[in-house]
This record gives sequence, structure tokens and C-alpha cells, in this order.
Amino acid sequence: MRFMILRRSDANMEAGALTDKALLAAVGRYYQDMRDAGVLLAGEWLRPTAKSARIVASQGRQTVVDGPFTELKELIAGFILIEVPSLEEAIRWARRCPTLTGSFDAQAEVRQVVEASDFPADYAQELTLHASKTMAADAEELLRTQTAAIQ
Repeated sequence: MRFMILRRSDANMEAGALTDKALLAAVGRYYQDMRDAGVLLAGEWLRPTAKSARIVASQGRQTVVDGPFTELKELIAGFILIEVPSLEEAIRWARRCPTLTGSFDAQAEVRQVVEASDFPADYAQELTLHASKTMAADAEELLRTQTAAIQ
């Protein structure tokens, strides 16, 4: 099962404050531990919302709102995507995150990713087929672009 660990933002992160070297090193070791265990699929920190936008859809209309956004408790500072056998295991990995173990206030959310197998069989087949076609089209476009660049 895949799980996403969503790290909530805080005032320091939104201010763009750089994390101290010791914490960065600890995060690096944490990521390496996840790689070594074979559970890490992806993980990224996000820039402050001052450099972002939000798309709000209402009654068929979309509005783009430029950051920064002020509701800190709702903002995401980063994510980690892992594959583990259970929610309990995902929580164990999340609790080891150095940005959650320090003396500062922090919060993360652990959520399971929806898989094709969560849908009825006929939907799952359609989703898989669509994903395969999309990936094939993306690969073809990349190959065309690279070939054109070489010529």
C-alpha cells in the first residue's frame, strides 16, 4: 500500500527560513534509511506559498489566487510517498521524520493513496488502460523531442 506523509507548514517555513544544517543532515539520513528499507517512492519539500497559486473552482468557474496564503494550519510544506504493508507501518516511518521529532511544534498527516484495486474491476481496467496510454504517449513525445534535439 502506498501512503503519503504530508508535512504541514509553519511560520518559519512560510517565511522561507532555511533549515539548520544539523536538521538537514538528519533528514538526509532519514531519507537514506527509507531508501535502504525499500519503502521510499518520492519526497519533496515545497517552497513557501508566496511563490504559489491556488485555483478555486465554484459553480463551473475557476479563479486563480496568488499566494501567499495565511491559513498556516492548512498549508503543506512537503510530502513523502512511501510503500509499506499497513497504516501502522506508515505511521512508524512518519514518526521518525526529523522535522517531527524536534523541540518545535509540527504536524503531519498520513494518508493512504487510492489504488486501481480500490475501484470495481471494470473501472480498474479502464484506469489502468488510460494510464498505460498516457505513459506511452508521454514516452513517444519525449523520444520525438530528444530525437529532434539530436538532429
